[in-house]
Amino acid sequence: MPSSPSSARIQPRRLAETLVESFAQRMRTGELKRGDKLPTEAQIMASENVSRSVVRDAISRMQAAGLVETHHGVGTYVLDMPAPEGFNLGPATIVLLSDVLDLLEFRLSIEVQAAGMAAQNATPQALEELEQALQALLEGPEKPGSTTNADFQFHLKIAKASGNRYLIDMMKNLGTKMIPRTRMNSAYNGQSNRSSYLAGINAEHQQIFDAIISRQVDAARTAMFLHLSNSRRRLREAQEVQAFYSE
Repeated sequence: MPSSPSSARIQPRRLAETLVESFAQRMRTGELKRGDKLPTEAQIMASENVSRSVVRDAISRMQAAGLVETHHGVGTYVLDMPAPEGFNLGPATIVLLSDVLDLLEFRLSIEVQAAGMAAQNATPQALEELEQALQALLEGPEKPGSTTNADFQFHLKIAKASGNRYLIDMMKNLGTKMIPRTRMNSAYNGQSNRSSYLAGINAEHQQIFDAIISRQVDAARTAMFLHLSNSRRRLREAQEVQAFYSE
């Protein structure tokens, strides 16, 4: 039975993906190192039994991923190492307090820009959803776990307001474990301390919202940077408190 036109188009794409993974594995094992020159197109075609178009597609994919660079008339060279096999960024990887600290630093590099994009790109509907998330955060501290979920929803709505689907997918993938307040309970057992702690966080979220809704791009970035930097500081202080009382 002859293959359909759609299957004929899919096969070269899959062959290119397989070829990319083959080269990536050789880079991971050290067979191909940074600065090494890849075989020529003709050599790859012969060794892998694929067409020239498949080879060129695979090299283009590796160029786009920053793994190789091509010098016309000279050749293609290994530029960087691929991510380890099984790379995962999600709730299962956020176990230790140090993991949360590392994640906060990662979030600084992502969410500061997301806040600015939200101030610039947010639709009226996105702003309305963000305001609802803020109100839920400000009004719902009594229910166990409600503040953590409300906090997550607020940051998720900012990602949504940015208009960038990859930001949304990343936030959804991380889930509520990206919120550090779940690690703070033992450090803030006293009601006065906890109330002060929550008031500070709520004020920071309010500043982020005010900057976004007023379309102040730089102010939104600054407010998010201060919030995540303060979260990192609070978590480190909590870590010191926990270490003191465990001695």
